[in-house]
Amino acid sequence: MTQVKIIVDDKELIADFNNGDTAKELLTRFPMKLEMMNLYSREMTYRFPEALPAKKKTTSGYEVGDIAYWAPRHSFVIFYKQTGEVIGDLQKIGHINSDISFFNGSGNVPVNFVLGDG
Repeated sequence: MTQVKIIVDDKELIADFNNGDTAKELLTRFPMKLEMMNLYSREMTYRFPEALPAKKKTTSGYEVGDIAYWAPRHSFVIFYKQTGEVIGDLQKIGHINSDISFFNGSGNVPVNFVLGDG
C-alpha cells in the first residue's frame, strides 16, 4: 500500500492506494490536481481523456471511501455515499478511512493528490 494525501479546500485526507496496475499508473502522475465532478449524489469523478490500465476490473459493489477507476468512461472515482449499486468494469484503487461526508451536497471541486510524504 502507498499512502496518498488528498487535499480538498482546507481538508486533508489520507488514502491507502493498492499495488494494482491502475494505482501504479496514477502514482506516476502525482502530484496531480483534478477538477472533480459531483455525480449521482454518491461520487466525485474525474474523466481522463485516455484509458488507464485496468487488468483486474470486476463487477462489484463499493464502500464509502473507496477510490476506483471505472474503465468504460476512464473515470477516476471517490465514492462518498452508499446507494447499494453494483457497478461493472470497476477497478478498485484504494480507500480513504476519514469522514468524507462533506462531499455530499458539494459541487464540482478541485482536488489535489500527492504522495503521503510529499
